[in-house]
Amino acid sequence: MIEARALSVVFQPVVDLAAGIAVGYEALVRGPAGTWLESPTALFAAARETGRYERLAIVCIQETLRAWAAHGSPGLLFLNMSPRLVQRAGFEPGRARRFLESLGLKPATMVIELTEDYPAIEMQHLRDSLRLYRSMGFRVALDDLGEGFSSLRLWSELRPEFVKADKHFVRGIAKDAVKRQFLRSIQHIARRAGSQVIAEGIEVAEDLRAARRLGIAFAQGWHLGRPSAVPALAS
Repeated sequence: MIEARALSVVFQPVVDLAAGIAVGYEALVRGPAGTWLESPTALFAAARETGRYERLAIVCIQETLRAWAAHGSPGLLFLNMSPRLVQRAGFEPGRARRFLESLGLKPATMVIELTEDYPAIEMQHLRDSLRLYRSMGFRVALDDLGEGFSSLRLWSELRPEFVKADKHFVRGIAKDAVKRQFLRSIQHIARRAGSQVIAEGIEVAEDLRAARRLGIAFAQGWHLGRPSAVPALAS
């Protein structure tokens, strides 16, 4: 399955709430259409069980970059990567740079989005690996902030350029004062840490308005744009 490149890549816009335009896209990879592996969760679970997780992850990144280049690379590209993949010697920064150059892509348009796969992180190794990527122009985003202590520790240790507030704390913010206060707290910390907040899970207009009132810089969700094979402008 992996070698046959039986994967599809879709892109969901990340929107600048002040300007109302897409500044980038998160890439999402799906397995073979019409099979139980079409779900990314099932696809990667199967890869873990068969010892092919890292190989699948690298192929996903390569296929994503090829698709992105084919669409003219319209903005920032948020690439999902686990911390252990970032640290993996087989996908070292030099190799990544050469692959990008072969496609006519620039590291300055790439954002490494660290996923929630946090077990057994060697923090110093991860910091060193990200330092090399950043020296080439890559930026860093932390996914699903608020899911647990690990994500908060990573924010403190790695100082990512972007933090994505988990959709659990975003959905329903228009009617939930506690969630709004949580996002205010994230905003306060982000300003001091030099990070910009991306609110995930914006699915209705009232939550979008609430996010704007809170001063959140960026957002992502079905109300702003669904995942599409062709990067689509946010409406």
